[in-house]
Amino acid sequence: MSVRVRYAPSPTGLQHIGGVRTALFNYFFARAAGGSFILRIEDTDRERYSDESLDDLYRTLDWLGLSWDEGPQVGGEYGPYVQSQRFELYREHAHRLVEAGRAYPCYCSSERLEEVRRKQKEEKSSIFGYDRHCRDLTPEQRAEYEDQGIKPVIRFKVPMEGETSFEDVLLDKVKRKNRDISPDPVILKSDGFPTYHLANVVDDHLMKISHILRAQEWISSGPLHVLLYEAFGWDPPVYCHLPMVMGKDGQKLSKRHGSTSVRDFRLQGYLPEAIINYVSLLGWSYDDSREFFRKEELEKVFSLEKLNKAPAVFDYKKLDWFNGNYIRELDDDVLQKQIRPYLIEAGFLSDPPTPEQEELISEIIPLIKERLSRLAEVPELVRFLFQDPAEYDAQLLVPKKTDPAKTMEMLRAVRGLIQNFSENSDEELEDEFRNLAEQLEVKLGQLLMPLRVSITGSKVSPPLFGAMRILGEQEVTKRIDRGIGYLERLAETNK
Repeated sequence: MSVRVRYAPSPTGLQHIGGVRTALFNYFFARAAGGSFILRIEDTDRERYSDESLDDLYRTLDWLGLSWDEGPQVGGEYGPYVQSQRFELYREHAHRLVEAGRAYPCYCSSERLEEVRRKQKEEKSSIFGYDRHCRDLTPEQRAEYEDQGIKPVIRFKVPMEGETSFEDVLLDKVKRKNRDISPDPVILKSDGFPTYHLANVVDDHLMKISHILRAQEWISSGPLHVLLYEAFGWDPPVYCHLPMVMGKDGQKLSKRHGSTSVRDFRLQGYLPEAIINYVSLLGWSYDDSREFFRKEELEKVFSLEKLNKAPAVFDYKKLDWFNGNYIRELDDDVLQKQIRPYLIEAGFLSDPPTPEQEELISEIIPLIKERLSRLAEVPELVRFLFQDPAEYDAQLLVPKKTDPAKTMEMLRAVRGLIQNFSENSDEELEDEFRNLAEQLEVKLGQLLMPLRVSITGSKVSPPLFGAMRILGEQEVTKRIDRGIGYLERLAETNK
C-alpha cells in the first residue's frame, strides 16, 4: 500500500502542541515509508475561522521545517486542498446519499429541536438528541415543506440496530452499538456548508488517504465515519488513534498546565529541534534508552509499531532540559543571532545593534550558554550588565552564619583584590579569593556571596569573574562600594 497521510487542522485557533504532535507523527510516518504527507485546511467552521490562525499554521510548520508534498501553496493532483473551495463536491456527495436512501432532508426548525431536547431532559430519556422526525417523511410531506420555502439540512441515516466496528493499529478492534452513535447527524447544513463528518470522509477518500493518524479524542467519530464509507461503497483508510497528551495531573493538556500553543513556546525561546525531539517522544519511543533524535533521523526510524497505548504526559521541565541541550550545541555566532531579539525587546540593545553592542553580546555568550534552558531567560540573566542594580535588599549581602559587620569586613578585603583583576585568569583569581577566605576564616562561598550580590543584585548570576571583566574595574569597584554602604547602614540598624 502506498502511504498517503494528511494533517488536516481547522484554523480556529493557534497551533496547539497536541496538534503539532499529530502533524509530526503523520509527517515522519510518510517520510519513513516513502509516502506522501498532505496538508488540508478544514475551514468549514466559518464562525470560528480566522486569518490569524491560518497564518499561525503556516508559520508553525515552516518553523518546524515540515514541508508537505500536496496542499495549499504547493498544489497537487487531488486539490483544491482547502475545504471552503470544495463545497460543490460535498453537496454532490450528500445528495448522492439521499438518492441511495442513506440520507434524507430534514425540515425541523431550531425551535422544534430545542423543544425535543428539553423534553428528553425533563423526562430523563435514555435517548438524547434528534428524534428522527423527518426520517420517513413521504414525498408529499416533503413537498409540503418545500412549498413553505423551508431549506432543509441533510441528515445521515444511522442504522438503529446492530453495531459498527473498525480495526485500529494501536487499539485493535473498536466497536460501538449503532443506537449509541449520534442519531442521524447533519452532514450538510441548510446553507450548503458540510459538517466535519461529511467533508472529512469525502476528502480522505478523494485524496486517496491510506492511513488516518489522529488523537484519541476523535475515536468517537470513527464508527460514524465507517458507516459513511460503507454508505458510499468505499473502503475506509487504516485508522490509528494516537495516545492523548496529558498534564501531570492526568487531565488533558490545557492552558492551566502552562503554555500550549507553539507560538508561546517560540516566544519563550524554545528551539524547533527541541520541540520536534521532545514532542515526538510523547507516545512514541525507539527503544528504552535513546532520547535524542534529529528530525532527519526520525524521518528514517519512525514506525507505528513503536507507538504506546498509554497517554503521554507533557513535562515542561523535561522540555527545558531538551532545549538546554540543543542550545549548548549551537555555535556561538548562531546563538548570538538567536538571543539578539530578546535583548533588543528588553531595551538593552539598539535595533539594529551597534558594533560595540555586538561585541558585548559575543562576550556574554560564554557566560550564559551553559546555564540557559530557554532563550527568553537571557535578558533577566544579564540585566545587571546593562542596568546597574542600584536597589536590592541589603540582607542578600549577608551570607548564612555571618553578620553585617563580618560581611562588611569581607567585602572591604575583596575590594583590595579588584585592582588589575582582569589581567588574571579565572584560576588565578579563584586562588587569590580562596587564600583571602582562609585569612578571614570564612568559606569561599561566603566570601563570594556579598561580591556577587553587590555586582548583580542577586544571589544567582552567570560566572562571576567573567561578568566582572565585562563590567570593568571601575564599575565593579563602584558597586562594591555601594554594597559596603548598604552593610554599614544595616550594621548600624542592628545595633
